[in-house]
Amino acid sequence: MFARAGMGRAPCAGAQMTDPASDILLACFIFVGAALYSSVGHGGASAYLAIMALFGVAAPVMRPTALVLNIIVSALGSFRYVSQGMFRWRVLWPFLVSAVPMAFIGGTIHLPGDVYKPLVGVVLWLSALRIFWPVELKGVMTASDPPIAGGLLIGGAIGLLSGLTGTGGGIFLSPLLLLMAWSVPKQASGVAAVFILVNSAAGLAGNYASVQSLPASLPLLAGAAVAGAVAGTTLGIQLPAKAITRVLGVVLVIAGAKLIGLY
Repeated sequence: MFARAGMGRAPCAGAQMTDPASDILLACFIFVGAALYSSVGHGGASAYLAIMALFGVAAPVMRPTALVLNIIVSALGSFRYVSQGMFRWRVLWPFLVSAVPMAFIGGTIHLPGDVYKPLVGVVLWLSALRIFWPVELKGVMTASDPPIAGGLLIGGAIGLLSGLTGTGGGIFLSPLLLLMAWSVPKQASGVAAVFILVNSAAGLAGNYASVQSLPASLPLLAGAAVAGAVAGTTLGIQLPAKAITRVLGVVLVIAGAKLIGLY
């Protein structure tokens, strides 16, 4: 399966030992995370990081695995949401133009475990805050396009953070779009999905060597992520996903605490 935390540098996928029972259990969690996150246009990287943290996965394995799964889920989400008209290019591009190069730069930076883990822990806590955000945040009925200069600055910051941590950045972009009334909820899902897809690809390209740490069980996890994304995007298109995602917030809080070293 995965290289465990504290066992040194992760070997390449082909050299890793596998544990079928653990792989199946992990795949089940990945399915749930993909379904919940894709229902609101997200790729689920923060959920995958939380799940892998709870399973004791080594830091060098976490980032590339989360990014690959993020790309798979957000690609399907982008296709489904855009084809349903739940997307607006003018909302996306100011953030994307600056986020992509910064995500690439962030991906090239190799942080030691004692820095990477607390950083990801904070990201997970912020993700939990997003999930526990009042439902009224999603009640935006009208919106105006974001300012270009502000979008460029914000996009660059989100891109760098996503590249460093192995997330797509949508967990930060979506609430901002709604809070600032730059997008209505349905369009925000499509904008977030495309943003995450491109950002995750840039982050992985910036740290391409990390793909050597991908686990042998990746096909199983990818299949679970695809199945979850199909279920989640169907829910996102047909019904607004709200309260159920709060369950995942508890997991993010616990995993964030573990990474930061609170227990």
